[in-house]
Amino acid sequence: MSGSDWPTYHHDNARTGVASGMAPVGTLVKAWEARLDGAVYGQPLVIGDVVFAATEGDTIYALEASTGKVVWSVHVGTPMPGSGLPCGNIDPLGITSTMAYDDQTNQVFALAELSGANHVLLGLDASTGAIRLRRPVEPPKGERAAQQQRSALTVLDGRVYIAYGGLFGDCGDYVGSVVSAPTIGDGPLAEYVIPTAREGGIWAPGGGAVAGDRLYYAVGNGESMTDFDGSDSVIALRPDLTLADRFAPTTWADDNAADLDLGSMTPALVGPWVYAGGKRGVGYVLRADHLGGIGGEVSQERVCPAFGGDAVSGDTVFVSCADGPRAITIDGAGQIHSRWHAAVHASGSPVLGGGQVWVIDNDGGTLYTLDPDSGDVRQQIHIGTAPHFASPTLAHDRAYVGTLSGVVAIGGA
Repeated sequence: MSGSDWPTYHHDNARTGVASGMAPVGTLVKAWEARLDGAVYGQPLVIGDVVFAATEGDTIYALEASTGKVVWSVHVGTPMPGSGLPCGNIDPLGITSTMAYDDQTNQVFALAELSGANHVLLGLDASTGAIRLRRPVEPPKGERAAQQQRSALTVLDGRVYIAYGGLFGDCGDYVGSVVSAPTIGDGPLAEYVIPTAREGGIWAPGGGAVAGDRLYYAVGNGESMTDFDGSDSVIALRPDLTLADRFAPTTWADDNAADLDLGSMTPALVGPWVYAGGKRGVGYVLRADHLGGIGGEVSQERVCPAFGGDAVSGDTVFVSCADGPRAITIDGAGQIHSRWHAAVHASGSPVLGGGQVWVIDNDGGTLYTLDPDSGDVRQQIHIGTAPHFASPTLAHDRAYVGTLSGVVAIGGA
């Protein structure tokens, strides 16, 4: 695996979203389009000259990076039909989260949701597609049919980490959790469950952001408006999935009541800081080594309602705002400073490469590149309708985007 590969959501376990080795591109052109058996909600992965993508049809594909031709494909089961779910907006429901590649075992890991509301972890040989690991990994609490696995998988020190949330509509009996399994064999699972009676989903597309021996997750709203129940928070988990630290805003009860929680955005790691935003539109700066409990932020500012995952370069955060990307900086004292707000209504999760910010307007089906210093549009190209929270993969000299019909590759002429 090289530094130009893209083995996990936003390139690395810190979720920086930066392709540092990508050269500047010329005029954007569509290099190829691969029509697959369902929508691709997760970011494609790129290892060497192969692109890996997983669909809501519960099929995992390896594609030639140069042409989009299928190298191998494995159909792992029948996806869960929408008619069998208590609510939701993905039909059928198959593989939604971004997969993760493990260079120690040469496996690509995916979490498939199958008919019967089963949640199955799969490890496939990246070279051949042979299934080397297949085991049930069910959420530890709540009704299985009410649990959706949208957050990106994380591979860390021989284990795969899987976060669970609920369906669109927050229906049914679900409780947010993180489960981990060994990358090899059938060793015991580890788990952490949000200590709420219901909800508290972990569903932000970026999953956990890793710094040192901590995994940082954002947690959605819970049901309590009286006693704090661990929801509407940023949590730091140890690798054994015991709770190391936690933050919640003083507005947590109102956030729970109004569905204005932090759970919509993966925490961003900015040097010694954690930046957290969410549906309320307030951005919080936390100390990574001491999140501070309730009201323990270093600073807070109105930034924007944010959904998805951010990109981070140095002290700059490119924020995935609902009304278009923004750039902010966090100074040495942990204070937030606004740099720019792009004049494009592109609510996808931005990434940085080739001297440009790349962001998707999923409804309009447009991929934009922006000037990282000003937010001005440099180029744009039609890619077809993309899923909510879509984010480009940048590898070598191309961008790869999951759409509702497959994968599109964009290069520079």
